[in-house]
Amino acid sequence: MISTCINRMREKLGRGELVLGVGVTLADPAVTEALAPSVDFVWIDLEHNPTNTETMLAHLIAARAGGTASLVRIPDGDVGWVKRVLDSGAEGIILPRAYSAKEAADFVSACRYPPLGTRGFGPRRPMQYGRLSQQEYLAQANRDVFVVVQVETVELVEELDDVLNITGLDSLVLGPQDLSGSMGRLGDITNPELVAMMKMVCEKTRNAGKFIGSGLGADPHYARLLQDCGVQWLQAGSDFEFVVNGCEQTFRALRTLRS
Repeated sequence: MISTCINRMREKLGRGELVLGVGVTLADPAVTEALAPSVDFVWIDLEHNPTNTETMLAHLIAARAGGTASLVRIPDGDVGWVKRVLDSGAEGIILPRAYSAKEAADFVSACRYPPLGTRGFGPRRPMQYGRLSQQEYLAQANRDVFVVVQVETVELVEELDDVLNITGLDSLVLGPQDLSGSMGRLGDITNPELVAMMKMVCEKTRNAGKFIGSGLGADPHYARLLQDCGVQWLQAGSDFEFVVNGCEQTFRALRTLRS
């Protein structure tokens, strides 16, 4: 049941086009339904939010109905999270805050079925509830699931060459906030040392034939900096930011008109 949405995202990246998505943190799947026509993907965040797997599933269904790719960031690399998220039909999966190439390799292995990895078999929704044959599904899943490791620690950057040699890893994604914190400068996301590190990560990742993305707030200026570093896909802002920003901008304009 891997849809064509994630492959459209891959094709767009392959053509060198900028790919844009939104972070999903609110529970109501109508959020994803409303945003889907405007974005290339949704980034459903289980790391920093109280979202449970039932709510996640509702967002996955809404994303598929809306024709946009679905990526899920899990809280950590526990294999239980990997199985539940992928067996619910997520098209992509993101490991946050990895510290070593081994940690990244174990995660990637857990996302791929044998002989490419060690993923346990038990899909229901991804197999169209039994309508796909097992062999058809296995080939499709190993080919199409978009596996991502987030670069948020200097320890992982130090092992970057080993990370980029992991078979089955599709993309890295920068986490500028936590990466700045790992350098002892939390929040200083324009620091020249951090920017230089991100440029190096982008260059090496692209030279290795893998994609590079980044998370960020709803900040076009910082998005431009990240693009200059070489980032190809951006989770640029989250649902709550757009609600608040839209409200603030509209009401500010209304008060200006009244005055």
